[in-house]
Amino acid sequence: MTKKILVTSALPYANGSIHLGHLVEYIQTDIWVRFQKMQGHTVHYVCADDTHGTPIMLRAEKEGVTPEALIDAVHKEHSKDFADFLVEFDNYHSTNSSENKELSQTIYKALKANGKIASKTIEQYFDPVKNMFLPDRFIKGECPKCHAKDQYGDSCEVCGATYSPTELINPFSAVSGATPVRKETEHYFFKLSECSDFLREWTRSGTLQAEAANKMTEWLGEAGENKLSDWDISRDAPYFGFEIPDAPGKYFYVWLDAPIGYMASFKNLCAKKGLDFNEYWAKDSKTELYHFIGKDILYFHALFWPATLEYSGYRKPTQIFAHGFLTVNGEKMSKSRGTFITARSYLEHVKNPEYLRYYYAAKLNGTMEDIDLNLEDFVARVNSDLVGKYINIASRCAGFITKFFDGKLNIESMKPLVADALGQGVLIKESYEARNYAKAIRDIMDVADRVNLEIANIAPWVLAKDESKRAELHDICSKAMHYVQTISIYLAPVLPLVSRKIAREFFGMDRDFLWSDLSEVPKSINTYQHIITRLDSKHIDAMVEANKESLQAAAPVTHSQVHHAQAQQPAAADTMVEHISIDDFTKVNLVIAKIVNAEHVEGAEKLLKLTLDIGEAKPRQVFAGIKSAYDPMTLIGRLTVMVANLAPRKMKFGLSEGMVLAASDEQGGPFILSPDNGARPGMRVK
Repeated sequence: MTKKILVTSALPYANGSIHLGHLVEYIQTDIWVRFQKMQGHTVHYVCADDTHGTPIMLRAEKEGVTPEALIDAVHKEHSKDFADFLVEFDNYHSTNSSENKELSQTIYKALKANGKIASKTIEQYFDPVKNMFLPDRFIKGECPKCHAKDQYGDSCEVCGATYSPTELINPFSAVSGATPVRKETEHYFFKLSECSDFLREWTRSGTLQAEAANKMTEWLGEAGENKLSDWDISRDAPYFGFEIPDAPGKYFYVWLDAPIGYMASFKNLCAKKGLDFNEYWAKDSKTELYHFIGKDILYFHALFWPATLEYSGYRKPTQIFAHGFLTVNGEKMSKSRGTFITARSYLEHVKNPEYLRYYYAAKLNGTMEDIDLNLEDFVARVNSDLVGKYINIASRCAGFITKFFDGKLNIESMKPLVADALGQGVLIKESYEARNYAKAIRDIMDVADRVNLEIANIAPWVLAKDESKRAELHDICSKAMHYVQTISIYLAPVLPLVSRKIAREFFGMDRDFLWSDLSEVPKSINTYQHIITRLDSKHIDAMVEANKESLQAAAPVTHSQVHHAQAQQPAAADTMVEHISIDDFTKVNLVIAKIVNAEHVEGAEKLLKLTLDIGEAKPRQVFAGIKSAYDPMTLIGRLTVMVANLAPRKMKFGLSEGMVLAASDEQGGPFILSPDNGARPGMRVK
């Protein structure tokens, strides 16, 4: 039975280049889409640049261009990068589009009519020079607790205290340097707190992976609890985005209109292709809708987004597939090590995008686990699997078919192999469907290993020397060619160019492979032309060297929101710090800590009390401002990183004997840091 499917990937923010971390998601999605299309399903894969927000506005101003000119240039760059990595969108659009404006306003009006929008007056800091309200991360000043200088508007990186921006001493704008003033403003809120029951049921309905559903329970609470706060969906002018209807000077917060960009991109495709938008987005739609996202934006996609759709009259996603982050050589992507690598830099040095597609596929298993790009293993895996196993079958046997048999294959020899191809195909198909590409690759390479072993045992190069062995030679080489076709079909979603060359140039077909071709046997081949070359490690070394950037030379990056931000580029405010020496850094004693207990603190709005084992005789007690992001029970037993030589600080709730490290920006957080496998309590972080 064929299906109608709409697939999306998260929208990359139009304020930076696509890098190898981003590509995990787009390659993962593209493989799944190509697989579904090979099954004969009707699939539309859409995406768009996410183009709104303060960082875009400020960067455009800094570069002396309009925001529209900036996002247009980035759109061209992103489109080329994706195309060159064979990510085949059916439509790649922009959130700064007429379709998105219309849909955002329509959805907002529906939410308002449904009683899900409220307004209230709040007080925020205002930059009198830039004439703009400042997000927390664009305000800095002196910590009201420990008096450390140059701290952010929501938390102190020295003592770990959390506070509101208005509590900062001597605050200043990170945008202009001016002293901000406190100013009241009216903001609009989506009543997310009223959606708990719906979201609790929806997130447990099979729409999320098990680990994602468990995370939602932490944020939602159990039945009868209501941990959700209402969601501020408005921003004040000046702001690059869409103005809220009947609210002059008020704009939709970027996270309100960004996911609506999925709908807008599809609506744009509908106009081009004559498709029915409502068939895919109406509340009673019988089509399927899948979102591929990074686990860091799960909160927005599994809570805000389905609630927005539910109460504005649209369908919800069939499933949301979240993936983990990318590390390189076991560590976060690093400019100083040369492992913060853009898509373009990879293409300039390594050139072949299918090497990376294959390696990512060999690592992805359909869960939210992080994956590692080990560059040494990358070279070895490509050369071993693609050259030494897969293509080796063709290169060892194809020449005998063209030399002795005029390219004609022994059809009768190959027919008994069809059942095996179909049987293995069922298992591989199941793995692709479940996004467990790693298992699919293992099973495919098992087939290649078995075929290569049979070829080695029969040794056609020996048979070719004996004219009386021509029938045996024809038999084994024809079988080998059948397996070249079979493996090429299996790998087509991962290696679309290689598969196409084999189908069209080697087997002489007038189309690309379909999954149903597993039941067919090839009749002839053309002269074998080398298809994949070995990957030389010197190209990897050159790429790493070219991407090395000294910490002193690193330019600030005004990038405060990336939708799936493994190795995220920091916000502009994050980079506005003075450089330190290595001696300064070594003064900070960072150690691995095990959270042996975590509990709420009565009367504390933002704090959790953590009991931490750092290898000392007695555990440490630390108060951490992470209550908004974590249920204490889910933290017990986890490893994290803490500052162990911070002077103890007496708080009204007790003595805090250190500080745990966490990351956040205006898009989300805080997220505590977690060390890799093998780390133990008390280990020094260097």
